[in-house]
Amino acid sequence: MLGELRGALTGSRANFLLLALPVAIGLELAHSPHTWIFIAATLSIIPLAGLIGEATEAVASRVGPGIGGLLNATFGNGAELLIAGFALHAGLVDVVKASIAGSILGNTLLVLGAAMFLGGLGRVSQSFSAVGASAKSLSLFLAVAGLVMPAVFDLTVLGSLDRSSDALDELSLATAIVLLAVYVASLIFSLRTHADAFGLQADPAPGHEHDGEARQMLAHGLSMSGAIVLLLLSTALTAVAAEVLVGAVSEAAHAFGMTDFFIGFVVVAVVGNAAEHYSAITFARKNQMQLAINIAKDSSVQIALLVAPALVIFSWILGRPMNLVFNPFELFGLGLAVFAVTFVSLDGESNWFEGLLLLALYVIVALATFFVPVVG
Repeated sequence: MLGELRGALTGSRANFLLLALPVAIGLELAHSPHTWIFIAATLSIIPLAGLIGEATEAVASRVGPGIGGLLNATFGNGAELLIAGFALHAGLVDVVKASIAGSILGNTLLVLGAAMFLGGLGRVSQSFSAVGASAKSLSLFLAVAGLVMPAVFDLTVLGSLDRSSDALDELSLATAIVLLAVYVASLIFSLRTHADAFGLQADPAPGHEHDGEARQMLAHGLSMSGAIVLLLLSTALTAVAAEVLVGAVSEAAHAFGMTDFFIGFVVVAVVGNAAEHYSAITFARKNQMQLAINIAKDSSVQIALLVAPALVIFSWILGRPMNLVFNPFELFGLGLAVFAVTFVSLDGESNWFEGLLLLALYVIVALATFFVPVVG
């Protein structure tokens, strides 16, 4: 098992960033400037997110697509969930909401755009299942609608997006439960009843033989026990890194001249999705665009239909309910992202120029986010 873990840790050059974790802890104990603590903790989360994804894929490849899907749902966005959980416990609600919106936006525009752009270089086009992409886009649309309705309630009933009430908190909780139910249904749809539309059929058609290959590539020869140990170890270390990062985020944001909103919307979201970024781009370059689409959109759907509702429920457990009222900037950005990705996915083909357009839209939204002075 030690050999397996050693192979997983040395399997990627990015894993040398794991050394940033003890550096971050040492800086925190030494009461060093929060900017250095934040940078070190952020760098350490990048390889940890990749190791969590690798271990999850290794387990999933051995237990079948059903249980594997549930494992991916639980641990696939482990870094984002842990960071947001610690931030929520620390009372940084604006950072949590911004990271949720930023993760959805980042996966739909940044990850998918980069995959289409780099995968399309040197090729006329790349194909994928329009049916599967359409189903994921519809799930995202529903999720955005679920995030919009509490804001509409707040604006029309309470008269302001800054106000809160018991009714609004209860509406957010009920909406979270509905979104979780939709996520379970989406797992059944993509893994059971319509698995062939997502490239998960038992006998892949030509051009869709990537699923087994992808799992083998990501597993790095890990046994079940080795994968479980790696998963638990990576999750525990991510929890430590997330706690250190959250403790420094506000002071670091101010030192960098950034708002908590920008830190959550762009920095935390990009770092938490580092594993998805790398995997989607890698498979797109290998002309496995179906898998790249699945990675980008599945992660977005997981954030919207699983992570966000889970955080709402967690906030109730903490006794400090978090509502699902996002500010207009976040909602408008999510709407743009969903519409853009839907239009790009309609024909079941992509090219480098479409990827460039998605990347340009993400940069525009990110730049605007930097200049947003306040949240709410």
